[in-house]
Amino acid sequence: MPETTKSKKSSISLVRTSDRASGIKRAINLLKINPVSNKDVLLKPNFNTADPFPGSTHNDTLTTLIIHLKDLGAKSVTIGERSGPPDTSDVLKDKGIYEICRKSGTRLINFEELPSSDWVRVRPEKSHWRNGFDAAKPVLDSECVVSTCCLKTHGFGGVFTMSLKLSVGITHKKNMSELHTSFLSMRKMIAEINQVYSPSLILLDGIEAFVDGGPGTGTRKKGDVILAGTDRIATDAVGLSILKELGSNKDIMGRGIFEQEQIARAVELGLGITRPEEIEILTDDDESHTYAERLKEILFRG
Repeated sequence: MPETTKSKKSSISLVRTSDRASGIKRAINLLKINPVSNKDVLLKPNFNTADPFPGSTHNDTLTTLIIHLKDLGAKSVTIGERSGPPDTSDVLKDKGIYEICRKSGTRLINFEELPSSDWVRVRPEKSHWRNGFDAAKPVLDSECVVSTCCLKTHGFGGVFTMSLKLSVGITHKKNMSELHTSFLSMRKMIAEINQVYSPSLILLDGIEAFVDGGPGTGTRKKGDVILAGTDRIATDAVGLSILKELGSNKDIMGRGIFEQEQIARAVELGLGITRPEEIEILTDDDESHTYAERLKEILFRG
């Protein structure tokens, strides 16, 4: 039994900083893993809209992450995304992503422009999706997916949007009508999308957060924190503890972290850890350690 408990531990690195350039590298290096070496990496950002960070991934986060992935030995980096409701091409243009890709030698796949042959209908068992959903083949085929998410609430039924919710962007736009009209099942359906792939690395930029509203605009607070990990449940659980520490809306403050439907359904599906005791927070300085201890209290309290 002790060995089983130990094997379930999931590490989340935490760096207390407002400096993306150093914070991102420190957070990834703290994990002491290199899942991208000699691999073709598919990088999934949060470009649901072109709204300024944390409405979308900060361009500095994107460029710093691309550089660091290449420094770690990635053979190539390809950004893949589907936005919505705006057209993906408009979002990419408005955010200057085409230029970033040109300058950094990064490929770009607009999932919205994929042919029908590059979409796969997935029908997970015991799913709340009526007839499954369509997932982008480049994600399913990728040997290494790296995701980078923001820290924010979601004012249209999702409650919060971090690493689990990021996966909505790998589905076809035509699936959104069912998701957006399934209010009672929406959070569970979000979790269920995550069954079709597993990210090799997750980076959460919490330098600023939406503590109410979202996903495009909302009430901002400074979080001054960068997280990295490989477990979506652990990442979102620590993210929720940060929102609680900052002071968020009633949907966040009034419900236990592992009682949130995205988290609870992800636990049922075996997508990661099952309880807060299985989270290990790694830090490399006193300020980050003190903050991590405060977050652990919130995690264990729920």
